[in-house]
Amino acid sequence: MKKIAIIGAGTMGNGIAHVFAQKGYKVNLVDISQEALDKGVATISNNLDRMLAKDKISESDKINTLNGILTYTELVKGIENVDLIIEAATENVDLKLRIFKELDVHCGDQTILATNTSSISITLIASATQRPEKVIGMHFMNPVPIMPLVEIIRGYNTSNATTDQIKKLAKDLDKVPTVVNDYPGFVANRILMPMINEAIETLYHGVAGVTEIDTVMKLGMAHPMGPLQLADFIGLDVCLSILNVLYEGFKNPKYAPCPLLINMVTAGKLGVKSGEGFYDYATSKKAEKVANQFAV
Repeated sequence: MKKIAIIGAGTMGNGIAHVFAQKGYKVNLVDISQEALDKGVATISNNLDRMLAKDKISESDKINTLNGILTYTELVKGIENVDLIIEAATENVDLKLRIFKELDVHCGDQTILATNTSSISITLIASATQRPEKVIGMHFMNPVPIMPLVEIIRGYNTSNATTDQIKKLAKDLDKVPTVVNDYPGFVANRILMPMINEAIETLYHGVAGVTEIDTVMKLGMAHPMGPLQLADFIGLDVCLSILNVLYEGFKNPKYAPCPLLINMVTAGKLGVKSGEGFYDYATSKKAEKVANQFAV
């Protein structure tokens, strides 16, 4: 398994492309937008420059990593003769089903299809294909070059052979593969998102302010980042999407998203990506501080 295609050049997609290319894999980075591809490659280059400045890699390492990444705006060309495809598109069920249906038609019979979804059912995604035994969840954490965990999610029909291959692959990337079963939110977000939602509820009901809530969790529970700041970093739209998946999947009111979160997303206050969320990133150094906290 030496040739990988990544679908989506956003934050997660370019991070996944980075770690594969740095380990010597040939990577096809695919996106419908050339602008997104250019931005993704620029992000990888900037992260490599940070690593170079810290003497973590050499100049030749940087050059070889970037040379290992080819970009495509045409899906069929981008997935030609690859061993593994990792979908890292927007967290939208209908979009992912359309992508996997098309991947199944155009890629080789032996190609494994993985998704970086953070909450959507692997079994459901696999149902759009004729190879459910070769469909698996490969949930990387952000920022991908730094975070060691890969949450590997088995769908109902995912084979042992596929699971073993993906576990080995994750280890080859110097990641820690952790296999979980296919239930809404899996493990990471089934635990994390209710905590973030409860922090938003605490703010919504006036128990404490943003800074106070985050300070309690950072200093009292030894979290490196408070839940509201973390929500901004993840993206409030992404948090809302995951909570909706949890709520629809379990029909349990404890997963219902806080009205404040819904209103903020509706108003376009999405966190770092939009310049404002629970914190104001447009008029402060906080966005830079957050980025540097997780710099490669």
